[in-house]
Parts: sequence; C-alpha cells; structure tokens
Amino acid sequence: MLGALMLGWSVSGCGRADPTPSPSGAASENRAAKTPIRGDALEVRLTRWPLVVRSQGTLATDEVTVVGTKVAGRVQAVDVDLGDVVTPETELMVLDRRELELEVAQAEAALAQSRAAVGLAPDAPLESLNPLNSPPVREAQAVLDEAKLRRDRVEGLRKQRAVTEAEWEEVAAAEKVAHAQLSSAINGTNEKIALIRVRTAELALARQRLDEAVITAPYCGVVQQRHVSPGAFVQVGQAIVTLVRTDPLRFRGTLPERYARRLSVDQPVSLMVEALSDPIETKVSRISPALDPSSRALTFEAEIDNGDGLLRAGLFAEASVELDADRTAAIVPESAVTQFAGRENVWKIESGECTEQFIESGERRDGFVEVLAGLTAGDQVLLQAGLGKKAPIELQTVYSIRGDDLKLVAAAEAGRPEEDRIAGQETLEADSDAAESQAPAEGP
Repeated sequence: MLGALMLGWSVSGCGRADPTPSPSGAASENRAAKTPIRGDALEVRLTRWPLVVRSQGTLATDEVTVVGTKVAGRVQAVDVDLGDVVTPETELMVLDRRELELEVAQAEAALAQSRAAVGLAPDAPLESLNPLNSPPVREAQAVLDEAKLRRDRVEGLRKQRAVTEAEWEEVAAAEKVAHAQLSSAINGTNEKIALIRVRTAELALARQRLDEAVITAPYCGVVQQRHVSPGAFVQVGQAIVTLVRTDPLRFRGTLPERYARRLSVDQPVSLMVEALSDPIETKVSRISPALDPSSRALTFEAEIDNGDGLLRAGLFAEASVELDADRTAAIVPESAVTQFAGRENVWKIESGECTEQFIESGERRDGFVEVLAGLTAGDQVLLQAGLGKKAPIELQTVYSIRGDDLKLVAAAEAGRPEEDRIAGQETLEADSDAAESQAPAEGP
C-alpha cells in the first residue's frame, strides 16, 4: 500500500508544469529588442514627380490605300505580292495594252486629218495658224474679189446705160453671195481649228489611258493584300492591291475625361512595345477635337519612326504620357516599403527609434514609390525595410532623392551636384544583407 502511494506521488510530480517563466528566454527577447539596427535613412522631401498617365493602344499605319484601276481591261501581269516593299516607281499591275495602242493610233490619225483640212503642218503649232490664210478662206476671198471687180465693170457700163437693170442686180447679188461665202469660210476654219483642239484632247486622253494601263504605287509602302491575278478582266475602279504606309507608324490611345484639359500637342510620350526591350520616346502629334460619347475618353496619336521596319501595324503598346512636368510629390525607394496583409508600410525613424508607419502609395516608377499619405516632408525612413523592427537605430548615412534624375545622394551634399555621392539600389541591398548578418543571434 505504501509503495503504491509513493508511486502515485512520483508520477504526479513528473507531470506538473512549472509556472515560472525561464529567465533566459525573457532576457533574450529584451536583448533582441534593444539591439540597435545599423542602416541608412532617407530624408523625405518633395521631389519632382511628373504627372504621368498610362494609356493602352495599338500601332496603326500612317496610310491605308486600296489601289484601283482607272481603265478597264485584261490583266497581263501582277508584279507584287503580300509583304513586298514598293516605291512610287514600282509597277503594281500591267493591263493588256494592244487595244489602247490602237485607240492612240486612231486619235493621231483623226488629229492629222483635222490639221490637214486647214493647211496646218503636222509639227506646226496651232497658234501659228491665221484663219484668214487657210485655203478655204483664201478661196472665198478670191471669189469675193472677182465679184467686186465684175460689179465695178458693170457699174461703169450701167452709167453708160450699156447694161440692163437685171444684169446689174445679178452682179450685185453675186457680190453679196461672195461676202457670205467668205464669212462661211472663216467660220468653217474656226470650227476646224476648234476640232483640232478636240482631236488633240482626244489624243491626250488616249495616251493617258495607255499610260494608265501600267499601275504604279502612289507612295512608299508595303503590299498588305493582292486582289487580282493575271488573266482576270478588271473594271474601272476595281481594287488591285491594298497598300499601307508603315513609316511612320501611329500609336492611337485614349485618356480619361478628367485629363482632357491637361493633354496638349508635343507632350512627351514613352511607349513600351512587347516586341522591344527599350521604350520608344516620342511626342503627342494629334488630339481628337471631341471625346468619345460612349467611353467619355479622349483619343490622341503619337507618331513613331519606323524607318528600319522593325515594328508592325497592330502591335499592342502601352504609353506613358507626361501631362505635368513640374509636379512634385513625396517619394521613397521601393527598398524602403514592405507589404503585409494587403497593407504597405515603412519604418519611420523618430528620436533614434524605428517604428512601423502605414502609408498609402501611388504610382511606382523607376524603382520609386509615390507616397500619397502617411509621410510628410522632413520625415526619415529606413532605406532597408527588410531590417526594420521596433528598436533603436544607428544611422550610417542619411540620403535624399535628387529630383532631376531620381538618384539617392547624401543629404548633406544634395545641394552640391558636382560632389554628389550616388548610392544605387545594389549598394542598399548589400548593406541590408550585411546588417542582417551582423544582427546578434538569439541567446540560449
């Protein structure tokens, strides 16, 4: 019985927990809290932070032309196809020219006939022709002169009463007829001169139609589609090829209504195209005069030099439009910001202590974060947020952000650009790793 009681006391004593905390654990926690952080700080200042609005869009061709034919005929040859680069001298298509050549020959013959009718040499200019010197007019003038001479003779005989009144009237009537014939000859010559001009125009049209049987490109571009093949008969206006101008290209994007008044021509635009590693710098070239009534967005365009032909129409691009170049904001490097549970914070330095400070962030750009709320000018934050904890801090260097190029410089030298000591993000990360390695290990 006594042995059983002693065994029970022994088991009970082994299972009882000691409520007194271990002094070594509390001391370790106190030492960790009092161990100072060695790191760099950033003095928050209002820095040049241009207002940049992003817009997504596509690259469009500068011109799209469906080239058609001005004359009907059978296609003799098509000299281009999809993707061919053309110039204004490039032949796109050739029609059968035999019938058109016959039309030219017919027009030349008709013109030669009209010129011969008035005695105009084949190579003589029409302006050199005097209607009064044309053969029909000279003939009519000779008849009139003869009629006048006869009238004069008969008039002398009439005074001598050697001719009858009927003979006199016949001679006078013949003179009037000769006058009328001269006028008619002059009018006929003028009509033939006008006909020469008509024949000349007809010949020019026939030659133009012959020239238009060979269709050339209207500008430098690229063939997007071919619509006909050799042997086909085409009508006037029928599409031959679709031609696009790809240099320059146009980026077409939109901005929300609230930015409409800020947008203007020649504002800087930075384009990111997935096919290229570097952004394309350009400017706003055109702005729509009205907003889209359905989306309440304002359309704008920016021209892109594509002389090397690397870009294609239809590529997706994202534009960053700089609307206000002089805007300022409080910004911090991304290395100073941490995220937890959907919230962002920095480690603010006050009276030599690090404390957690929640912030509201805005745009991120070039490794920096815009702070909309939570910090004011003059505040100091820990640059290496990964070292952050509630503890004292031993500052190594206090930096500020240089506004002209967004570089970290020693705060004491921020006003002397020639002596700036630029600290890159790689240096900050190295300092962060070194500081973590120097942190004391938790005591036993």
